[in-house]
Amino acid sequence: MREIIQIQTGQCGNQIGCKFWETISKEHGIDTNGFYKGNNDLQFERLAVYYNESSYGNYVPRGVLVDLEPGTMAAARSGPYGRLFKPDNFIFGFSGAGNNWAKGHYTDGAEICDTVLDVVRKEAEACDCLQGFQLTHSLGGGTGSGFGTLLCCKLREEYPDRILSTFSVVPSPKVSEVVLEPYNAVLSIHQLVENSDLTQCIDNEALYDICFRTLRQTTPTYSDLNHLISLTMSGITTCFRFPGQLNADLRKLAVNMVPFPSLHFFVPGFAPLCADGHMVYRKQSVKEINEQMFNPNNMMAACNPVNGRYLTVATVYRGPVSMNEVEEVTMGTQVKNSSYFVEWIPHNVKIAVCDVPSPHSNISGTLIANTTSIQELFRRIQEQFSAMFRRKAFLHWYLGEGMDQMEFSEAESHMNDLISEYQQYQDVETEEYDDEEYEDEEQ
Repeated sequence: MREIIQIQTGQCGNQIGCKFWETISKEHGIDTNGFYKGNNDLQFERLAVYYNESSYGNYVPRGVLVDLEPGTMAAARSGPYGRLFKPDNFIFGFSGAGNNWAKGHYTDGAEICDTVLDVVRKEAEACDCLQGFQLTHSLGGGTGSGFGTLLCCKLREEYPDRILSTFSVVPSPKVSEVVLEPYNAVLSIHQLVENSDLTQCIDNEALYDICFRTLRQTTPTYSDLNHLISLTMSGITTCFRFPGQLNADLRKLAVNMVPFPSLHFFVPGFAPLCADGHMVYRKQSVKEINEQMFNPNNMMAACNPVNGRYLTVATVYRGPVSMNEVEEVTMGTQVKNSSYFVEWIPHNVKIAVCDVPSPHSNISGTLIANTTSIQELFRRIQEQFSAMFRRKAFLHWYLGEGMDQMEFSEAESHMNDLISEYQQYQDVETEEYDDEEYEDEEQ
């Protein structure tokens, strides 16, 4: 079996992580006590990717839950599936990171880091063939961003040949809870560029917009947003959890999706999404799902793909759909919108089909897009960062934890490099490449 270990850090990471376990437990027919009650052999076939079987015959999530304060853990334990988790895998401090990246990365986080790595090591040793790690965290707070990126560093050192995939909730312009978000996010992205293999960027503002516009919810709560995230996470991980034809593990997904090492930040999308009770009036077809998936309003990060170009795309369809129809529709989309796909990566849309439908809908689709328009999101954070950093606002909180001002300057220039790299590949035209090839041949 190709096992995956999920690590949840910080309040946001644990909330979306627990919702993810709830969603996939329902999909695999696992009840709240961890016993298999499913009715389909396909549900059971690859359970070991995310679950360990205990000596009592029940299934335990291979998850490690971490926070620097105990409140989040208590909430996770008292949740509907809280009894599933292994008690040893709850690790928490008592001080809290106070939205300070330096506390999570250097001082308080470093104190519990060894304990967390011991638990991860124990889980890894129990695996037959570990394929990698999946980290859920937010980039705006202290624990998720500071400690989450510290953990990425340590895992990269200890397991250099395993894939590290992160689900990162990035700060959004309209929905901001923390003044220090731009600092925390830029310092985190600086680390993620180096240490993660795949990063799915999820954005609270985009989720709010989907709740308002598409789902017609007037006052969306965090549980509504988390539900959207869990649908997307369940879609992205479908190929790992059920027998499918393509992208069946983390490494295949990474190899197909990342054309250049630092351009591994993806925008996920999900379809069908519509208001409660409206589903019965919608035509469920591959074409409809495809159109919705590529619709900018369904993207889970606040950037518009129309302003950039797709480098690579992976689509995962679930339910009784024919592979032939999916290929035809995808081909049609690519031809019709060819100006939005880069020409120098032919066939840059990968397709996976899974026969097991999502409980959400009979036919559904998940999109993972590597688009150059994600630079809009980075630009926004970078502008907010430099506005505060120019005046050295709030800097003493970070310097007091032993950080150096150079780290901020370095993170800022890294961020600028990332933005200009996306811009460079957005502007590349085919002719340039042809000229270079001819020159090489002549030489």
